[in-house]
Amino acid sequence: MKRDEVQKALKPIAEGLFGKQKPVSYKRPETAVRSLELMLRDLTAIPFEDWQAYVFSREPLNGKFSDSQRKGWMKQAMDCGYEYARRVSEEYGTREPGKLAEAMGLKVSYPSLPEKADRVLFAEFREPGNISIYMDAVKRAGRWLAAPEVKEILTDRLRVEELLLAHELFHFVEEAHREEIFTKKEKIRLWSLGPIHNDSSIIALSEIAAMAFAQALTDLPYAPYVMDVFLVYGYSPEEASGLYEEMMAYGGRVVQ
Repeated sequence: MKRDEVQKALKPIAEGLFGKQKPVSYKRPETAVRSLELMLRDLTAIPFEDWQAYVFSREPLNGKFSDSQRKGWMKQAMDCGYEYARRVSEEYGTREPGKLAEAMGLKVSYPSLPEKADRVLFAEFREPGNISIYMDAVKRAGRWLAAPEVKEILTDRLRVEELLLAHELFHFVEEAHREEIFTKKEKIRLWSLGPIHNDSSIIALSEIAAMAFAQALTDLPYAPYVMDVFLVYGYSPEEASGLYEEMMAYGGRVVQ
């Protein structure tokens, strides 16, 4: 992508980046470019459960929830992701995302970029069993991961391509178990009129569970939400820095 195309695609950041939630509707103020090392050190120190406010800020129905609902759902969705990671790894005898995808009969492709370049996208699952990992983002991240100071923070356990695949694998597992899995069964009632009512799924729950699922399969020692900043940095350090400040604010952290 050309620089102007990247800026257009990154504003707003692609539907939650590593997830599929819609972004909050506001114009991020101008921000200074921050050191990637500084941002990664701060973000990897945030426990998974403390990403709650950031995660739900991308949820279209967020305004209808209470804090206690968000807190409860965060834990339940995390537990759901961890539990299904355990189930599939035991069923197929492996935690390797590539081997799991093959055993489940998924078709995984590795194009450079999405067909439509109107947004930055790292990976996606398409029913019934197709996963695309977009290698442009992976390669850009790989250049930064080669730096010793970045490698030290993100650890040898990080394999960006595998982490993205693991995240998308959850969405396939979720569909296969949609009649029983928490992320599909949990609903919020939007309105009711006598016996008629409208119940809606909560998109954020699927994304939280997918992150937990990916973390468990790859044994990552920090919440995968860190990848939002890390992968965006390869396209725009300015946008990554703004996103970092947003994440820190939602996490109740002070930006130095």
